[in-house]
Amino acid sequence: MARTQAGNSTTGAAGSRRSRRRRSFAGPRAQPDEKPDKKPDKSPPGPQLPLLARLLLMAVAFAAMAAFAVVLARLTVSPQPASEALTHSNLHPGSSIRQYLAQPEVLDAVKQLGGNVALGVPFGVLLPLLFPRTRGRLRVALTTAGVMLLVELVQGALVTGRAFDIDDVVLNTTGALLGYLLLGRRLGRAVHPPRRPWWRRFGRGRTASGSHT
Repeated sequence: MARTQAGNSTTGAAGSRRSRRRRSFAGPRAQPDEKPDKKPDKSPPGPQLPLLARLLLMAVAFAAMAAFAVVLARLTVSPQPASEALTHSNLHPGSSIRQYLAQPEVLDAVKQLGGNVALGVPFGVLLPLLFPRTRGRLRVALTTAGVMLLVELVQGALVTGRAFDIDDVVLNTTGALLGYLLLGRRLGRAVHPPRRPWWRRFGRGRTASGSHT
């Protein structure tokens, strides 16, 4: 009995040594539950202009907005007594646009429609440069529609020979969206780089403090 127990102990010790050697050759076992840590995304949000270039661009945009305000006032709120009998208010969207398209002269329709659209383009280009909170298609559209709606109300109530037309607001807002999509969005991002949301910045700070501890 003593010999058999000694033999079993020697065979058990030899088996454990063999298993240790196999483990050493095979290397450490991979744990399926562990996942590799993802590196944080440190890519820049986009191309940024130097500070001097951004200040210069904002100054040019401010001057352009002031000049545009003067032109807008002359085109929209200047009295026209000669056309007082021909003007009428329009509260139905699309009514004036259909009248423009029904004109026999195509050039006149292009002037009416294109002029109102072009009048809204500076809003889409200049608003994101001067007011970063107005960036975005919806914000540009709402801001432009609000300003032009106020202009149309002044026209209909106070200016001789002018009338309120809701289609002018629609066309001006369309022009603002075109200006924003073509140029205003890029200029706004270059002058005012987008920032991380506050909750992401807070979470990033917590993870950084946790790694130091």
